[in-house]
This record gives sequence, structure tokens and C-alpha cells, in this order.
Amino acid sequence: MRYYIFVVGGVISGLGKGITTASVAFLLEKAGYKTTALKADPYLNLDAGTMNPIIHGETFVTEDGLETDQDIGHYERFLDRDLTRLNYMTAGQVFLSVIENERQMKYEGECVEFVRHVPEEINNRLKELGDKTEAEIVIVEIGGTVGDIQNMLFLEAIRQLKLANKGKVMVVHVAYLPLPKNLGELKTKPAQQSVSLLLSSGVQPDLIVTRSEREIDSLRKKKISIFCNVYEEDIFSNPDLESVYQVPSYLENQGIVERIKEKLSLPKRQTNLELKEKWEKFEKSTKTSRKKIRIGIVGKYFESGDYSLEDSYLCVLETFRQSFYYHGIEPNVAWISSEKIEKEGTRVLEGFDGLVVPQGWGSRGVEGKIKTIEFARKNMVPYLGLCFGMQMAVIEFARHVLGMDGANSTEVNPDTKYPVIHIMPEQKEYLARKQYGGTIRLGGWPAEVQKGTKLWQAYEKYDNENFELPVVKERHRHRYEFNREYLGRFEKAGLVASAISPDKKLVEAIELKDHPFFVGVQYHPEFKSRPLSPHPIFLAFIEAALEQKKSA
Repeated sequence: MRYYIFVVGGVISGLGKGITTASVAFLLEKAGYKTTALKADPYLNLDAGTMNPIIHGETFVTEDGLETDQDIGHYERFLDRDLTRLNYMTAGQVFLSVIENERQMKYEGECVEFVRHVPEEINNRLKELGDKTEAEIVIVEIGGTVGDIQNMLFLEAIRQLKLANKGKVMVVHVAYLPLPKNLGELKTKPAQQSVSLLLSSGVQPDLIVTRSEREIDSLRKKKISIFCNVYEEDIFSNPDLESVYQVPSYLENQGIVERIKEKLSLPKRQTNLELKEKWEKFEKSTKTSRKKIRIGIVGKYFESGDYSLEDSYLCVLETFRQSFYYHGIEPNVAWISSEKIEKEGTRVLEGFDGLVVPQGWGSRGVEGKIKTIEFARKNMVPYLGLCFGMQMAVIEFARHVLGMDGANSTEVNPDTKYPVIHIMPEQKEYLARKQYGGTIRLGGWPAEVQKGTKLWQAYEKYDNENFELPVVKERHRHRYEFNREYLGRFEKAGLVASAISPDKKLVEAIELKDHPFFVGVQYHPEFKSRPLSPHPIFLAFIEAALEQKKSA
């Protein structure tokens, strides 16, 4: 027996459908049901790899190497489980499959149409996911809003699946309730209009989760019930909370799990007590911070006009929050534009207990990142470089310690005299053919950690079930790498290759010997960090920042 829960939203994107989906999946797991979650995005891209992070947010990478929407990261964090490419669907994937099926005569000469073949392909993918994962409940988040024209076929797929599976499909609508400052009350009209659009597609919401600054009151709940055609007991409030990890309990305390069980007539299950206890312990840590430190993240993907957008580095931010909670620290992260450092200098970096340069692409803002790393190295400030941040650390060391004036990455300067970071050989062919999407080094790859290094100490001290020394498996997303021709010169000057690929061809991590904490990794540890098992590298970095705070 399989059940389906769809999560759709209205009025604006970025409303919290992903957290709602992840929370519902987690709560049902805790209640004893086996679930899985899928993100369905309506754009025509085959994956999220080629999209601008400022526009779309961070690209998440699965263990099997698919570049996906950031909501897959939410699902993994809440479910504490690796997901695969089956958990992600785009309209582009769906249309491509339909066209390939037509070319292969799989429709046996039928006229291939938007309806029925596209919704049919969507629902076939949902069934395949359920079959492969053996999930009792498949929870599907539809990206964008119900008013988007590109969502029509996904909504049609819901309508057809609901019709064909009586009593086994339900729809959760995440509705926006704004709080205009000049009025001082939550307004329900946006919710009414988005539900009206949903109804016009032939889909009736079974539950409504309201997103707002404040908790919804009984008056607003009654109005939504009348005009959106749902019972008051099927309306749940999800106001802004201190942490997204508090959302599951907030929804559970309102009875959302019981309503889902009643509406789908789910079979009885025993509560997963182990998961319940672990999560309660973690959630308590989100409310009991005692210490304070300041971490600066230097990047270029969070400025959009006059606004600062954190979604470009969402996994990094969430991993820091998990690490802060683990150490009993009040989360305090400052976002610093690398271009601002280029203009104003490194004085903006003073007072931080740790500095981070995360992932990035291209030449814009590079010099500001290199200045940041030089500041951290010279002033003994704990430093963590992630992917591009490791490459920039190599360049900084080459220029200012080894005297390689103008050393660079061939991505930034193809004609550099000292290409200490260069393109991976197989990537040259892809770029020559303009094959950009899905061709970079992606997914989980092994790295052999060198004993006695700070990296080894981090994995050893903060050991969890995801890693087993000396070889750890981490997720990658890059075209360029450390140029091993220069490794000997680096090592003589005090830079250590603290992790290498098992075939000895790739440098996967570097660090400095005589520094409190100066580590760069070519991979993305933030992709594998979970609330119940924060990543060891981040935990070790925060520990070093705490020591920096004490000695300051």
C-alpha cells in the first residue's frame, strides 16, 4: 500500500515548502512510517547545475552525482539519509523522457500530447521512486507557485493520481499570510487567491499550512476555512521561528500528524523512540546557546541589488548552525562581499574568530578572497576553505610564501606563469565541446586522509557513522584542481596535502603546519552534514575559533 502527499505553495516562491515537506517526512518517520521525499521543479533545465545561485539559490549535489535544487539538502538533513537522482525531477527531464519514448515507439504510434503523456510520465517517476525506496509514503514538493503556468502539468498529475488512488493521495497547501506594517494584522487574501487558483486546476487542498511572521489566530483561521473550503482543524500555523529545526515540533504540537493519519487512513505504527529522543536532544540544543563567537563568510553570491541573499550558501550556513548548536554557541555569522574587501581592504575582517571562503566560480571577487586568506594566515585566524576556497588558499600561499608572483588558477587567468590550480584533463574536452551541464566532477568520491594532520584529528575526534578513516567519501563539484607539479615546493614551505585520492592523482585537501587551524578541502563537507551528525571538519573549525576567542 502506498500513499502520496503533495506540498504546493502560492503567491511567492521561497515560502517554506521545502521545510514543510522535510518536516512532514520527518514527523511521519518518527511516527513509524517509511517515507521518501521528491522535489519537482517546473523549469526546463535537466538539473540545477547551470543555474545562477543568486537567482535560484545553492546547488545541492547528491551522493550519486546529480546537481539538484537546495531542497534536496533539506530532505537529507531532516531524514538523516542520502537521497539519489530519483528524488529530483524537472519538467526538462520529464519532457525529454516523453520525447525519447516517442522516438523509440514506446507509445505505439499514438499522438503524443501534453495531457495525458506528460502527467503520466510524472506519476510514473513517483511510482518508480516509491518502488525503489520501498517507501510507504512518497512526499512530493512542487516548486514555484500554483499560479505559475509551467506548473499546470504537475497539478494535472496530482489531479489524475488523486482520482486513480481514492483516499491515498492528499495535498498540503503552503499559503502566505503577509503582515503589512501599516495595518498590523495578518491578511488572508493571498491565501484565498492561491487556493482559488489551485481549485481551478481541479485540485482541492486537504490541509493548509500558513506561513507568516506571527502565529495565525482563530479569526484568520475561520476566514481561511470559509473561503478556502477546508475545515478549521485542517489549518496549521507555521510562523517564523528561531530555527527551521523547530518547525517539526511546532507542527506536531498542533496535531498535523494525526490529521494526516486520519485523512489517509494510515495503518497503525509504533513511534520510533530512538529517533524521537535524538531529535528532542538536538532541538533542545537550538534553544540553549551559552557561548559567542563571530564567523565571517567571504563570498560573492549573496548580493542581489541592495539585498543580501543567504540561499547561495545555504548548506554552509545550515552546517554552521548545526555546529554552533553542537558546541553550545549562539549562531553568529557575518556575510562579507569579497568585492568589498577588494575596495576597502582587510580592516573589515578584524574581530572575527574564524574566516571561511566557500565555493565559487569565475574571476569576479577573487582578489578579495585571496586578501582574506592572507589575513587569516598572517594573523593566525582559523581558516576554512571550501572547494574554491581551497584553491584560493593554494594561490595565496604560492604568491606570498613561495614568491610565485601572479600565480593563479587557469580558470581565472589562462595565461598565468604559475598555474598552481589547473583544469582536470578530461574537463578540457567537455569545455571545448561546450558541454557544461552535468560534466564536472560530481558526487561522492573517496579521499585518503593523512594521519597526524588536523584533518585526520577532526574526523577522528568528531567521528560519526558517515566516515571511517583513513579513507572518507565526500561530495565534489568542480572542474579545476591543485596542480601536483608544484606539490613538492609547497610541502617544503609548510603546506601539507592532508588528503589525496586513493590513486594518488588528486590533492583533496591542504593545510598549514604552523597555524591554529588552516584547512582547505576540494570537496563540499557541508553536503553531508546533518543535525544529528554535524560534519567533523566544521566542528573542528568551530572548536579552533572558540580557542581563538579565549586567547584573544
